[in-house]
Amino acid sequence: MTKDQSLRSVLLVGGAGFIGSNLASSILRNSSARVHVFDNLSRPGVRNNLEWLQGLAGNSGRLQITVGDVRDAALLERVVRTANEIYHFAAQVAVTTSVSEPRLDFDVNLVGTFNVLEAARKSDNHPFLLFTSTNKVYGDFGTGDLYLDGKRYRNRNPQGTSEDQPLDFHSPYGCSKGAADQYVRDYARIYGLRTVVFRMSCIAGARQFGNEDQGWVAHFLYSALRGASITIYGDGKQVRDVLCVDDLVRAFEAARQLPACASGRIYNIGGGRENTLSLLELMELVENLTGKKFLVQYDEPRPGDQLYYVTDYSKFQRDTAWRPEITLEGTLKRIHEFWKDNQDIFGIANSSSGFLRTAPPEFAQPA
Repeated sequence: MTKDQSLRSVLLVGGAGFIGSNLASSILRNSSARVHVFDNLSRPGVRNNLEWLQGLAGNSGRLQITVGDVRDAALLERVVRTANEIYHFAAQVAVTTSVSEPRLDFDVNLVGTFNVLEAARKSDNHPFLLFTSTNKVYGDFGTGDLYLDGKRYRNRNPQGTSEDQPLDFHSPYGCSKGAADQYVRDYARIYGLRTVVFRMSCIAGARQFGNEDQGWVAHFLYSALRGASITIYGDGKQVRDVLCVDDLVRAFEAARQLPACASGRIYNIGGGRENTLSLLELMELVENLTGKKFLVQYDEPRPGDQLYYVTDYSKFQRDTAWRPEITLEGTLKRIHEFWKDNQDIFGIANSSSGFLRTAPPEFAQPA
């Protein structure tokens, strides 16, 4: 055990979710750090994630769980006091929900992030803080540089989107997340907080309970396995880059080890041009992996949807030597293995009427 590991006290805000539980698992397995999960347990599957993490932690006393909401500023101040690292994942994550409930989106994404920042600013531990933002802060780019090539759009600039791309907040979701990441950056400048922002593309992997608004790679795979229909909004040729969550966890560790002079930096994080695919191409990959055909219906494009987004992660690579290691096929196989190994969570695999078992136990502990 290193001194660094023994003194690490890591707070994961929204830590019971897909990304948070994967990071918590990595920390519990690979270090001696203490992990504190703060989550309101509102997302499907998160109670199952907590049961899994409790099994990993055993009787070590290294895992603490507090049920709470980022809109509760007083509670956040209490849980932040002992942390020297904070990873802020809690969010309203769906563009469609932001359009129908913009107040909720604002309160969770912007006010919630402000509450986390204020709690960190008031802490005597001067914690490192990493905030996960989104590529949606860059808007839809228009279509000027795009052209159709078979089952996908391509861009005449194949390198992808760098951090130099002008901000253009489309949708309430883009506004709330974009404003939040600017607050995180400014708290580094004004108050000296050690912060890093990740503007992330599509993240996929094990422990993802995907739906059409968030976690669409898993959503496609699970829908095929269950024989459930999917809806394609638009022509299905829109393109994204996909990053495996295991590679993202490595990026978190690389960011934690950045020198203090890197405070306030913003990085685009994703699978990059070597891990891109369209929705139609994803359907082909899933059908080849599972042997199952999709039931598909088409609908109008949704507001705020980008026809093409590919990450240029070269800035983060220059600063840390990080790069993605897991291929698209490898990511799909990880999700498929998670499905096969966790039928007690998913219930009857071929049911099209909802597929998550809801775990009843209460996890709340005093903060």
